[in-house]
Amino acid sequence: MKIFFSFSFFSILLFSCSPKTRVDLILHHAVIYTVDSSFSIADAMAIQDGKIVAIGKIDSILNNFSSDSVLDVKGKAVYPGFIDAHCHFTGYATDSWKCHLVGTTSFEEITNKIIEYSKTAPMQWIYGHGWDQNDWQEKSFPDKKILDSLFPNRPVFLKRIDGHAALANQKAIDMAGITLSSTIEGGSIEKVNGKLTGMLIDNAMDLVEKNIPPISDSLAKKYFVQLQQECFSQGLTGVHDCGVSEHTIQLVDEVQKDGVLKMKIFALLSDSAVYYPRWIKKGPYKTERLHVGGFKLYADGALGSRGACLLKEYSDKPKWKGFLLKTKLHFDEVAHQLINTPFQMCTHAIGDSGNREILSVYATTLKGKNDKRWRIEHAQVVDENDFKIFGEYNIVPSVQPTHATSDMYWAGDRLGESRIKNAYAYQKLLQQNGWMPLGTDFPVEYISPFKTFYAAVARQDVNAYPKNGFQMENALTREQTLRGMTIWAAKGAFEEKDKGSLEIGKAADFIILDQDLIKCNSYKILKTKVERTYINGERVY
Repeated sequence: MKIFFSFSFFSILLFSCSPKTRVDLILHHAVIYTVDSSFSIADAMAIQDGKIVAIGKIDSILNNFSSDSVLDVKGKAVYPGFIDAHCHFTGYATDSWKCHLVGTTSFEEITNKIIEYSKTAPMQWIYGHGWDQNDWQEKSFPDKKILDSLFPNRPVFLKRIDGHAALANQKAIDMAGITLSSTIEGGSIEKVNGKLTGMLIDNAMDLVEKNIPPISDSLAKKYFVQLQQECFSQGLTGVHDCGVSEHTIQLVDEVQKDGVLKMKIFALLSDSAVYYPRWIKKGPYKTERLHVGGFKLYADGALGSRGACLLKEYSDKPKWKGFLLKTKLHFDEVAHQLINTPFQMCTHAIGDSGNREILSVYATTLKGKNDKRWRIEHAQVVDENDFKIFGEYNIVPSVQPTHATSDMYWAGDRLGESRIKNAYAYQKLLQQNGWMPLGTDFPVEYISPFKTFYAAVARQDVNAYPKNGFQMENALTREQTLRGMTIWAAKGAFEEKDKGSLEIGKAADFIILDQDLIKCNSYKILKTKVERTYINGERVY
């Protein structure tokens, strides 16, 4: 016994005298939601070279590690950095030169805004974006007459908030060569009483927009950096940028390698025939901050502009079902090109017909259980009989909870009492695979992840309407929502081994908030402030 105790004492003495491991940063006295498989909570963590090297109890971390940077967060909540699983980061950034029309309450307000904007617009074109006629007292689409009188010799193009409809004046229409006899597949050129109204739906917008000169590369890069600061202030450390060009990817890569753009970006290439053979040959592109891993396609338009493709006619527009933006053959061909590659196929589908068409294409190509993680973006309206297809073929619904609370005022008018029950059915969609990435679709919705969190769990707007929540049977729990904004978002891009949770070996992407999203009263969620944001252990906000 004496030998045993002597040996034990000697071992303890050696251990206590051994030097502590030096690290770059120690965080302690925190409530750290690791978002690991068991949703465990830690008190402290140590970070070295941008990665988490230890996480657990305070005593264990402080007794074994030392650092010149030791942060006592005094009991604040710490989470993995939020990842927006569906947005338009670069598109929103380069929209900075345009006239912002979000929140306008009438067409008169829009005209007043663009008159002022026209005085300092950086180019001849007057380009506005963000209006929504559903926010106006008169909820029908506007007409170009006033624009023609105000700007007879200057082209005007005003895009709706969802990006699926726009109003153009006669000058812009003439430059595009659009006439009363013009038609286009997957789009609509609106006419009333035999005259063009200026309203262009979905693919028809391209006829005008292709004539608008792009901004300079240097200005685009400047806008990327400006937008990331807004993202960091909201706790975003990663985004899935949906539908980007090769040139945009080149610009992002350059500014990231310059060390200025620190945002982590998973990019989905736009649906271009020339991209598929080129990228399939060379494969995904991945750096520490940029990952090009899939393609973004569009099955149909948006519900707000009645471009979503429905199985039966719109309840508020008889004899109209919307339309597919491309033929089913096109989606079949793309699916067959991608099936034996590492690339994901991610397709925007809003209406129940649009969702059925893409589910059918995916199912036929995937042929059963798989880990391809092909995604349907939005999955807003799904027929009762089609939910099971998501689970049967491991098709991933990628949804945006604020769409439900933005659309709930008028979605019932579009869909009717029966169909609305299977719209924005997030809990029902989640159960198909047991996981589901969440995003915002900004700038269609506001950039805030806290609005995402609140919309997912409370299903109410900022005024706590409706009182008992919108179709609460499809609300998500707080744990599900946090997972959807972190680890499941990472999984949606095959990045769950690198980020999305706070575990040893993963990137030290984390945020410190002023309150605990898991425990606070729901009305406080929207008031949450980000105190600090870290990417790879470096403070960026």
